[in-house]
Amino acid sequence: MGAGHLHPLSVPGPSPLHALRPHTKVVATLLFVFAVVSTPREAFWAYGAHAGILAALAGLGHVQARILAPRLVLEAPFLTFALLLPFLARGERVEVLGLLHLSSDGLWAAWNILAKGTLGLTASLLLVATTPTVDLLRGLERLRVPPVFTSIASFMLRYVEVIAAELRRMQVARVSRGHDPRWIWQARAIASTVGAVFVRTFERGERVHLAMVSRGYTGSMPPTGARPAAAAEWAAVLLVPLSAAVVSVAAWSTIG
Repeated sequence: MGAGHLHPLSVPGPSPLHALRPHTKVVATLLFVFAVVSTPREAFWAYGAHAGILAALAGLGHVQARILAPRLVLEAPFLTFALLLPFLARGERVEVLGLLHLSSDGLWAAWNILAKGTLGLTASLLLVATTPTVDLLRGLERLRVPPVFTSIASFMLRYVEVIAAELRRMQVARVSRGHDPRWIWQARAIASTVGAVFVRTFERGERVHLAMVSRGYTGSMPPTGARPAAAAEWAAVLLVPLSAAVVSVAAWSTIG
């Protein structure tokens, strides 16, 4: 994958969100998530307000709901756990629909996970959708993230497509030879494929590292020269988490 290519989750610009400096968007996203997490679970209206902020940002960044919705499947394991809480949690039971007796604490915990998890994941997806991978890495460098982390992330993103393509070729080769395992007792071929890919990936990593060292690599990538953001841009970006923080404070005051 070339350094300038968009990753599969990116949405092509231009838009006001695409034009912002990546490190400002990273900071704003983190602060927004903190504001959402600090919102009391009893204030339903506050979560509607947070969702409205995200909807406005999605419109500003030209990120359509049909693009975001399939990506929210990433939280499916957490949602499964949340849906089990009303049945498994202890404490006072409440009758629901005249059929089920569920834990009151479990229902609140499930709502808490569902609301905050969905909003946090949506904010992260908006960040990824409007920021190319290389810009995200530059933004993290600008925020003084240790170079070893950004270097590892860069290499991982560059070679994940190479490994995926290798897996596809091996699957085609296996199927063309008449073996297409579909059941658990046929897993030996898949295990062999994974093992072969691991060995090839390790060997490729050694070759790449040797080539980089021979070209003067010393353990960190050259600086990318990410430009600082102007005060006006910081003010505009931080307006989003500030609005979310206002909503959170207002929510606490209403339930207090």
